Amino acid sequence: MSVDACAALVERGDPERFAAVMAAPVGFRARLFPLYAFNLEVAKAPWVTKEPMIAEMRLQWWRDVVAEPAPRAHEVAGPLHAVIREAGLPGGALDRMVSARVWDVYKEPFEDAADFDRYIEETGAGLMWLAAKACGAADRAEPVVRAFGWAAGLAGYLRAVPELEARGRIPLVDGRRQAVRDLARQGLEKIAAARAGRRLVGRAGPALLAGWQAEALLKQVVADPQVVAEGRMGLSEFSRRGRLVWAALSGRW
Repeated sequence: MSVDACAALVERGDPERFAAVMAAPVGFRARLFPLYAFNLEVAKAPWVTKEPMIAEMRLQWWRDVVAEPAPRAHEVAGPLHAVIREAGLPGGALDRMVSARVWDVYKEPFEDAADFDRYIEETGAGLMWLAAKACGAADRAEPVVRAFGWAAGLAGYLRAVPELEARGRIPLVDGRRQAVRDLARQGLEKIAAARAGRRLVGRAGPALLAGWQAEALLKQVVADPQVVAEGRMGLSEFSRRGRLVWAALSGRW
């Protein structure tokens, strides 16, 4: 059980978040790598089996991990428990982050736009708030961090739409071009709102580096919503690296 093991998992399974953590101050890494490894384990749990009951059992295992007072002997659960204890991470946010993934287990669509919004809120926004909290963010920063996290979560989700469809899911409430464009615009509005409250985030700003591509990706969707269905969302390697370096050096996520 070590942070190094968590870092290795994130490097293999979530290389973009790995790059964001490596761009953050060294002191934040022991907090962020276990949290992102936890997110990776939870996100993949619904997909490692075709049996819904087994998938739900895997998710329940992680719900138990975050609820129990003692750490489990597991390469991610152990370091995660240390972060929860040391940073005072809210158990409710952790639990909702796991339970939201039950949607991934089944093939039913979202009930409505509010249901979709909750999914992005509990996964993308919830994860970013937990990361910021782990890095010392004050509670007053939560709305700001969640707004930015929602936008980043949406950008990542839209990139996954073709894969979700290939796996038999119905990922969008309304997949028409204008509806997809409106979703992206909603994300950009949340980014603008978050940046207006940037000062509230303070020294925990590096936790938001994980969303460094969100604005550019959502602007792609606004310009041409078809990039979502065709799986063409993405930045060049030069642009990706440049944006991350600029965000890390300037602190202006």
